[in-house]
Amino acid sequence: MQLVNAWKTVVLGNYATFSGRARRSEYWWFALTGVIVSVALNIVSSLSDGMNAVAGLVGLVYWLGTLIPSLAVAVRRLHDTGKSGWMLLLALIPLVGVIILIVFLASDSAKGSNKYGASAKYPG
Repeated sequence: MQLVNAWKTVVLGNYATFSGRARRSEYWWFALTGVIVSVALNIVSSLSDGMNAVAGLVGLVYWLGTLIPSLAVAVRRLHDTGKSGWMLLLALIPLVGVIILIVFLASDSAKGSNKYGASAKYPG
């Protein structure tokens, strides 16, 4: 159920919303959904003899369709920890940048309001 709610919230409700905050659960459930779909598409691609082009096209369409929501939810997640969305550029630094970014994305929400909005986890 969490998986479905995260998908609805991110993709349908906040498709390209880069402002505001996203709780840890919203981000990680959305990420888990993406991993599950990608693995399923890879399995279908490997099982479909001679249909690799079609499976690859479906994977490309999925990736393009979720690129903006993925970036948006990651930016909102960084906002929730009190960091700028520009911190996503850390992913461009090989290995070290990705590790630092994962730590930021897994960090607890900043208590109270910050310049990105009110905290859903710590209201008041």
